[in-house]
Amino acid sequence: MRFGHLLVAGLVALAGCKGGYEGQPAPELPMVSVRVQEVRVESVRPQIEVVGTIRAAEQASIAARISGQIIEMPVVLGSQVQKGDLLVRISAGELTAQVLQARAQLEQARRNLAREQRLHKEGASTLETVKSLQEQARIAEAAHKEVTTILGYATITAPFSGTITRKIVSVGDLASPGVVLLELENEKVLQVVAQVPEGLILKMRKGDILPVSVPVAGLRLSGEVAEVAPASDPFSRTAPVKINIAADTDLRSGQFARVTLSGPEEKSLAISEQAVFSFGQMEQVFLIEDTGASRIARLRLVRTGARTNGQVEILAGLEPGDRVVVTGVERLQDGQPLDVQPEPAMEGPVPTVPGMEKG
Repeated sequence: MRFGHLLVAGLVALAGCKGGYEGQPAPELPMVSVRVQEVRVESVRPQIEVVGTIRAAEQASIAARISGQIIEMPVVLGSQVQKGDLLVRISAGELTAQVLQARAQLEQARRNLAREQRLHKEGASTLETVKSLQEQARIAEAAHKEVTTILGYATITAPFSGTITRKIVSVGDLASPGVVLLELENEKVLQVVAQVPEGLILKMRKGDILPVSVPVAGLRLSGEVAEVAPASDPFSRTAPVKINIAADTDLRSGQFARVTLSGPEEKSLAISEQAVFSFGQMEQVFLIEDTGASRIARLRLVRTGARTNGQVEILAGLEPGDRVVVTGVERLQDGQPLDVQPEPAMEGPVPTVPGMEKG
């Protein structure tokens, strides 16, 4: 984990020259009182962000089932509609005529059946004739029901309450079967749809609570996992997950969102942020070196990771058991004598890197 020894040696050499001229000894550095912290191994669950998109939990693409000219459309983009409200009406003159024709045929078939049943009771008709007319009446009834149902397709109503989010056609346009006319969404129930790496999807369960942020709205929310896909995409190696979030006036379908997940547990080193200071683009700490008679500060380059709650993850430069200075580092020099004060008693849990627990 140690690195940058050459740079440290250069900094030590510069520190040794500070305060004196060539051929003259450098003045002795004064003793400084400091507090220290021991570098410990911690159990870390790194935080991984995946991107997602806000979608309405209820959404529908409204399409026509019959062909015809649109004669009525009382909605526009953004219209709020209730379940059952009229969305589109399609001209259906031919279907109306077919319904009238089928109704007339049904009424005639029923009259013929009723007359033949009376004659059969009087002994003037046969049972076979009655049965034949019964079948004809049933056929006429089915034909009437079929054309009546098709005529009902000329009137399209809202399947649920929501907002018109897309309007593709207008009055006068020709509607065709299967062609989308409108899109309707219920924005009172929102979800974030995110693609989660297959390595994390196995640990996700319905009902899990996850942090969700929406940068454009400046919101941080808690979302509940509603659906977890049972299979992954073989190309992206991800699987879709749907997370329910609370509705807000600043939230819209299609907005960008971030979902924070906990990665697999790892071991890492962590120290107080106060111990780390910058020198140009380098990050450094002061270690405690025991010389027997005294303790002195030794400069060490480090590479840091995640920072949170006053703690910083150390990726390289330190080892477990090292002791670092956590107070007054800005006024120390390499090789300076130290008066190490006892560490104060800790009250409550030690702040750690996200998901970090004492190891």
